[in-house]
Amino acid sequence: MNEQPGTTHFGFRDVPVADKQKLVGEVFTSVARNYDLMNDLMSFGVHRLWKRHFVAISGVRRGDRVLDLAGGTGDIAALLKPVVGEQGEVVVGDINAAMLGVGRDRLTDRGLVGGLRWAQLNAECLPFPDNSFDAVTMAFGLRNVTDKDKALADICRVLKPGGRALVLEFSRVQSELFSKLYDFHSFKVLPRLGQLFAGDAGSYQYLAESIRKHPDQETLKGMMERAGFGKVEVRNLSNGIVAIHRAYKF
Repeated sequence: MNEQPGTTHFGFRDVPVADKQKLVGEVFTSVARNYDLMNDLMSFGVHRLWKRHFVAISGVRRGDRVLDLAGGTGDIAALLKPVVGEQGEVVVGDINAAMLGVGRDRLTDRGLVGGLRWAQLNAECLPFPDNSFDAVTMAFGLRNVTDKDKALADICRVLKPGGRALVLEFSRVQSELFSKLYDFHSFKVLPRLGQLFAGDAGSYQYLAESIRKHPDQETLKGMMERAGFGKVEVRNLSNGIVAIHRAYKF
């Protein structure tokens, strides 16, 4: 179904554009305390390997300043901090206060405090000057942004010339047979597991739907190019369940 003027998708539903941010916020406030469990259920636990690979190919170096968007859980920040070292900085940005609280507490408990900043922000209008960061990362967050084109353009704006944007996101499965199995897991199994383990089938149903509404690999590549990025590279992981888009600001 095509979206009507003034509407956008929230899962498979069309909702007023002004309502989507609030609705997504309610989902992530609901799942914040069980976010690791959610990712394990959605990815069979493989999300931890995807995230490590994501950081490993990021090109981030010692002393870099990195913005990690939708990073409230702290997973990517915890992997990035040893890479940037004492002279570098990781700014963790997330629109959801509950997610930020969970991540900050988790990393503080692990002794990761120095060189980390936490900011509640909207990816569509980043509160940073032009040319502020050596890299911007975003793992499993872009699909929840209302205006993805606007967010990508602002990511490009805050990057330094030569800087890199990296997006890790669920994408289009490449195998037709595997796609059918994945759909069964997403729509029949996942909501029931969400209800069983987190008492929240609805949020898990939305998350499965949001994956299907997210642009596929080639579409997102084109969006990044229109946002001003050059040399956009796409790497499929696990048969395209997720993809890494890496792009440069020239």
